[in-house]
Amino acid sequence: MKFRQYTTFALLVVVALLLAQCAPAATAPTPDQGGDQAAPTQAMDTGDQSTGEKTFTIGVLGPFTGPSARTGDEFRQSAEMALDKINYKVGDYTIKVVWIDSQSDPEKATRAYEEAIVQDGVQAGALNWHSSVAVACMEVTAKYKVPHFFGFGATEVVNQKFESDPAKYGYWTTKGWPTPVKLSKNYVSAIEDAISAGVWSPDPKTAVIYGEDTDWGRSFGEGIAGQLEDAGWQIVDRQYFPLEQTDFYSVLNKFKSESPALIAGTSTAPPQISAFIKQADEVGLNSMIIADGLGWVGEWYDLTGNSSNYVLDQIPGWATDASKQFAADFEAQSGMKPSPSSGGLSYDGMNFFIKVLQTTLDDQGVLSSEAVYKTVQDKVWTGDLTYTADDGAIVMQEYNFSDPPDPLVGGDYYTFPVLQYMDGQPVYIWPSTISESQLMVKQ
Repeated sequence: MKFRQYTTFALLVVVALLLAQCAPAATAPTPDQGGDQAAPTQAMDTGDQSTGEKTFTIGVLGPFTGPSARTGDEFRQSAEMALDKINYKVGDYTIKVVWIDSQSDPEKATRAYEEAIVQDGVQAGALNWHSSVAVACMEVTAKYKVPHFFGFGATEVVNQKFESDPAKYGYWTTKGWPTPVKLSKNYVSAIEDAISAGVWSPDPKTAVIYGEDTDWGRSFGEGIAGQLEDAGWQIVDRQYFPLEQTDFYSVLNKFKSESPALIAGTSTAPPQISAFIKQADEVGLNSMIIADGLGWVGEWYDLTGNSSNYVLDQIPGWATDASKQFAADFEAQSGMKPSPSSGGLSYDGMNFFIKVLQTTLDDQGVLSSEAVYKTVQDKVWTGDLTYTADDGAIVMQEYNFSDPPDPLVGGDYYTFPVLQYMDGQPVYIWPSTISESQLMVKQ
């Protein structure tokens, strides 16, 4: 009897052990199941376990669909050209790319970015166009401890957030565009220099402000408004509108009734800014117009025609043989004419990012989120690691982030000259060291 009991017990033990071996392994909680989603799992060195290949996954953030999709096209082409140059390899790592579509919408952008990290394994990110998207995505990069490089969102809100908690928001490591007031002052300088020279005599000095109703649009608008007021101008109206709006006849007729000497504003959406300029011409506005960003796509003249005559903008040019070669190669490969402000800057930004990856591997022997962020802290933010014309930069002489998150502005660093469009050609009017003409005034 006891023998049968022991035998039965032994059989039960064997069965239990067999069942335990067949049971599935426990899995980590998915985002919907809870768990510590903020853990920096992307900081690990990853690779194809079946082949032993080392990989590093980057996310390129841009408006690949939506009202600014044309800019997204330039981002994609420039990024691919930069990565093609290194054959998608940094040392013994293969660089994998996830294209993160912001759709020019902060909420959609954050969802897409989080999905790219959680599902696609993105370990570091680069680029971005809109300020509102940058502000929102800073929460995602902070949550997952994924460093993001050269985001174009320029608003001072990004700087304020960065400075409020660098340990948290420092993962939005660098901006590819400084705060608007650091560049909009060039317009005011150009205008005031022309007034002092007797080229233009606005009387009275009245201005209206316009722009897209976003962090970028309001940052630029309020920044230049303050600078104009400091120079003795009176702001008589302010109008901000949704990014998708393309009908401006009502607001432009209102501006016409106010007879301002100057109209100053911006938009990041080519359909919007080009419609604004064409309709301003149609309603007969004779004001001097600042349209910051009209030339951010290469086909700006196709979109506006001679309605763009006399319009002021800030666009760096293809000033070197290297930059002209890039522009020619870009157009040959894509059929698009690149803008220095989108295609050119994103190309420089991606190449600087690649230099950061290579430096990380050289110094630390590994590519990971944590290692890349350490390089940013130790070398990029100290100004020891920069990207210059000698490295291959085609738009600026030097990108230096020793005062993060903005690049250093002015001199041989990051700066935009002021130009005026005439018959489809940009004519540089400021600073005097490169000017091709004085300010031209519509008669």
